[in-house]
Amino acid sequence: MFLQIALGSALLTTTILIGAASAMGVELALASMRDWLRAPPHRPKLLLVIAAVLLWVLGTITVGVWLWAFAFHLLGVFATLEQSVYFALVTFTTLGFGDLLLPLEWRLLGGMAAANGFLSFGLLTALLVEALRQVRIDQTSGADRA
Repeated sequence: MFLQIALGSALLTTTILIGAASAMGVELALASMRDWLRAPPHRPKLLLVIAAVLLWVLGTITVGVWLWAFAFHLLGVFATLEQSVYFALVTFTTLGFGDLLLPLEWRLLGGMAAANGFLSFGLLTALLVEALRQVRIDQTSGADRA
C-alpha cells in the first residue's frame, strides 16, 4: 500500500510540475506576442490563440497519460503497452469503462490516476479560460487607445 501511495504521489507531483512548467511557457509565449495580438484584426488572432492553447492542453494531458501508462507498463501491471495506455487514458479522463482492471495489489493507483486527470483537466481548463480572457482584455484595451 505504501509503495502505491509513494509511486502515485510521485506521478501526481511530476504531472503537476510538467503542467506548471508548460503553463509558464504558454504565458511567456503569449506575453511575447502581446503587441501583435493587440493589433487588428483581432478575430483571426483569437482563433489562433484558441487553437494553440487547446493543443497545449491536449499535449499536457497526453504527457500525463503517457507518464501513467509507462509506470503501469514498467510495473508489469498489464501485459502490453497498449493496455497500459488504454487504462491510463480511460482512468485519467475519469471515463472508467471497467473493461480492464488493475490487479488488487495496484488498485490504489487507479484512483490516484483518476484524481490526477480530474485535477489536470480542471486546472488546464481554468488556465485556458484565463489565457483567452487576458488576450481579449488586451485586444479591447488596445482598441480603446487607438
